[in-house]
Amino acid sequence: MFNRFISAAFAASVAIAGTSGAALAETDVPFALDWKFEGPSAPYFHAIDAGLFADADLNVSISEGKGSLDAIPKVATGAYPFGFADINSLMRFLDQNPEAPVKAVMMIYDKPPFAVVGRKSLGIETPKDLEGKVLGAPPPDGAWAQFPIFAAENGLDTGAITVEPVGFPTREPMLAEGKVASVTGFSFSSTLNLKRLGVPMEDQSVLLMADYGVALYGNAIIVNTDYAAENPEVVTGFLTAIAAGWKGAIADPATAVEALMKRNPAADADLETERLQMAIDANVLTDFVKENGIGGIDEARMTTAIEQTKSVYEFTTEPEMSKYFDGSYLPAADLRMLQ
Repeated sequence: MFNRFISAAFAASVAIAGTSGAALAETDVPFALDWKFEGPSAPYFHAIDAGLFADADLNVSISEGKGSLDAIPKVATGAYPFGFADINSLMRFLDQNPEAPVKAVMMIYDKPPFAVVGRKSLGIETPKDLEGKVLGAPPPDGAWAQFPIFAAENGLDTGAITVEPVGFPTREPMLAEGKVASVTGFSFSSTLNLKRLGVPMEDQSVLLMADYGVALYGNAIIVNTDYAAENPEVVTGFLTAIAAGWKGAIADPATAVEALMKRNPAADADLETERLQMAIDANVLTDFVKENGIGGIDEARMTTAIEQTKSVYEFTTEPEMSKYFDGSYLPAADLRMLQ
């Protein structure tokens, strides 16, 4: 049983937290991010500094991650009750670990930032241009995991693309140096990292997979389902603060980035504000979210996303939406509107 891997410390924290008002006042909530403390994580730090988590009687601590897959096992094993991870990677993880107590409960990137970022000066402007060129791809990268769907939707001859496995720290430097012609990554990460390395935006081509036939969703808040069953009020309170954090960041990105800079003083505030705004404009504040609020999903689109995943990944059991996403903990829609 997968549950045997849940740590004793986590089980103890569940017992201590309970569901009573007195316990909630003392609830410590670790939250595992997917990546470093950069612009798109600013809304979560803003939620801390603005007292939004405290309003829900939560003491939230945030840890950085090492990629789109990183938070999933942390939450599944109970090391963290909440995480931020790619829902498509979660689908595959649950197919391989069907008893793992982890599920997405709030969609954040309604339009995923999965992208192939290339340089026009190296001949990359359209998906077909990838053929005959070298593509740098970190093996744990969420965008790389979805590349087969992107390739299939655009009729690419993958045999004609030389794939160079690269590390996250070397991905953009290799593209800046011309050692690869393009890389997979999150659009707001790779583009601004390249800009920082001296590659002008006008030389960059951003092939956002969602604009080229990929119907997938992106990163979501995930929860340990054992924890959620024991602490439903904590989960809803956490998600309510997350929504409010994003609303605040959309209204005033600079203030949200100030909260980020307290945790990552070595960052460039202007660059991270630009990165946050890119995420807001392209990934978070979509037409669907403007109408319905942040957090939910469209069932028809999710069905299409599952079918696309099935086209490139062989599930051991029939995939079902309910295995991966549970919207029952979301706060009311009026609390999730971002404008």
